[in-house]
Amino acid sequence: MKRVLILGIGNVLWADEGFGVRCVERLCEEWRFGAEVTVLDGGTQGLYLLPFLEEADILVVFDAVDYGLAPGTLKIVEDAEVPAFMGAKKMSLHQTGFQEVISTAQLMGYCPGRLVLIGCQPEELEDFGGGLRASVSAQIAPAIAAALDLLAAEGVRPEPGRGDGSLLADRAILRSAYEAGRPSEDEACRIGDDRFFPAEG
Repeated sequence: MKRVLILGIGNVLWADEGFGVRCVERLCEEWRFGAEVTVLDGGTQGLYLLPFLEEADILVVFDAVDYGLAPGTLKIVEDAEVPAFMGAKKMSLHQTGFQEVISTAQLMGYCPGRLVLIGCQPEELEDFGGGLRASVSAQIAPAIAAALDLLAAEGVRPEPGRGDGSLLADRAILRSAYEAGRPSEDEACRIGDDRFFPAEG
């Protein structure tokens, strides 16, 4: 039986950068897999994800990827092409890009043999605390459908129903709670700390 890792990566604090994480959340809300499939919110864990890759034969990754396309465009990349597209934009100099994770796994001899990247072109990445833009949010369902089709071709077929969400983020930052709890623009400054803005006049 093939072992599958379905991984959502990205930083939900930076608007569309959270696309991959929101995909695995939705997947777990709607589909239940067998014991051979692990669904994981990888966030920005970087090299800490290596043990999960070691156990997988098939890796499916959801991520926001700067393909240079129109915002909200979904693009699927497979196998040898995947490392070239991963981690197109790092949010900090200290964040390990996922292409480094794949390269390390390959060097250590335990990278999954089948790699699939389901990426969405972000619209906005510079809104700290922001949620997904409509163009990107609209691609969650098509991204999941694409993943299910690819997995079906590998003989992996889930059942409808709530899946194992034990490897997702804390409930406090799941999409519904996170986006609903954000203060309005009148209540919270979106462009910095307003205590340090120069006085007018």
